This record gives sequence, structure tokens and C-alpha cells, in this order.
Amino acid sequence: MPLPFANRTEAGRLLGEALMDYRGRMDLLVLALPRGGVPVAAEVARALEAPLDLMLVRKLGVPTQPELAMGAIASGGAQVLNADVVRALSISQETIDRVAESEQHELERRETTYRGTRKPPELAGRCVILVDDGLATGATMRVAARAAAAQGPAELVVAVPVASTEAVGLVAEQADRVVELATPEPFMGVGAWYEVFTQTTDDEVRALLQEAWQRNPSAG
Repeated sequence: MPLPFANRTEAGRLLGEALMDYRGRMDLLVLALPRGGVPVAAEVARALEAPLDLMLVRKLGVPTQPELAMGAIASGGAQVLNADVVRALSISQETIDRVAESEQHELERRETTYRGTRKPPELAGRCVILVDDGLATGATMRVAARAAAAQGPAELVVAVPVASTEAVGLVAEQADRVVELATPEPFMGVGAWYEVFTQTTDDEVRALLQEAWQRNPSAG
């Protein structure tokens, strides 16, 4: 797979091609991890002619290094900690709780901002594909997969354009299948493998969701 990807849209199209064996399944549901995962997942859902919705997850960043994940939380109270980071930096439970509380408020804000009054989709008995723009530590996707698995899907797939080998191994423990287009070494972070990696805005997320819901309203 040639790297870098031009942008998230191109990466999503390529990822959709890699997932074509799922096209036509009546139980299929694509769930994006906002915000960066939404442009990728929108292209996957389009390619597979599948409904699109969200799996709301928030990274728990180390206070002194916000981009470094010490864990993640998801709707419904699921939490995963990156034990190696917590141990290496001697992060206290008090710090974890403080960051988790702050991120919980943001998670709830996004729930309202993106979905409005629309109810979250039912995952039980469905083939669920979780999509993000990449996996670095894998902490965010691990908690997303854990939250999804708790609802009893028939099959749980994690799909990303690019990932670290370590993250793929960790996420594979939570999912039935992991699909990644590239696992470059050394990894150097998700953004290093995109020519354009600007922050996805709330407006862009809403627009992509509305377009997908109009095209295929059966996510719920």
C-alpha cells in the first residue's frame, strides 16, 4: 500500500475496497470514531452500501502530553487504560479520574452535537465494522471495541487505513477481525502517513452523517 494517503477520504475509499466481501450483508453497520474516523468511515459505508453511525469514544490524554493516550472511555461507561503508560509515568488514580470526568463531559457534548435526538443504533446480532483514521497505541479503539462487544454483535470488525503493529495486536484481542491497509515501521504516529491530516470539525462530522443518513436511514 503506497504511503502517505492523500487524505482521510482517499484512505476511506481504499479501505472500502479492502472490505468489499462485507458488501450486501443485510445486518451490516459501519460505526465511525469521531472525529477523524468519520470521513474514513463515510467512504467505507458508501462503498459497502451500509448504514453509518458513531461509536463515541474519548482518549484519556496524559496531562503533560495530551497526545499520548493513557486510556480511553466510551458511552455506557466502558474504560480501558494503557497500563504501560500509566506505570511508566507514575500516573495516579486521582489524575485518571480527573481526566476521565473532563472527557466524559466532552463525550456527552458530542453525543448531542452529532446525533441530536436520534437514538444510538442497536448492535445486537449485527455485523459491526468500527472505523478510525489510524491506530497508534490502540487505546481508543480498544475501548470502542469493548463497548461494542458488550452489546452482542454477531461479528465485530475493526478497520483502519494505517496502524502500528503493536496496536493491531492489542485490538485483535477485542475484535473478531482487524483489517489494516498498512503497518509501517517505525510508526511515528497516524498523521505521519497522510499528506493532509487537518482536524475534522464538528460541522464536517454532522454533514457527513446527515448525507449518510439520507442515503441509508437504517442505522438504527
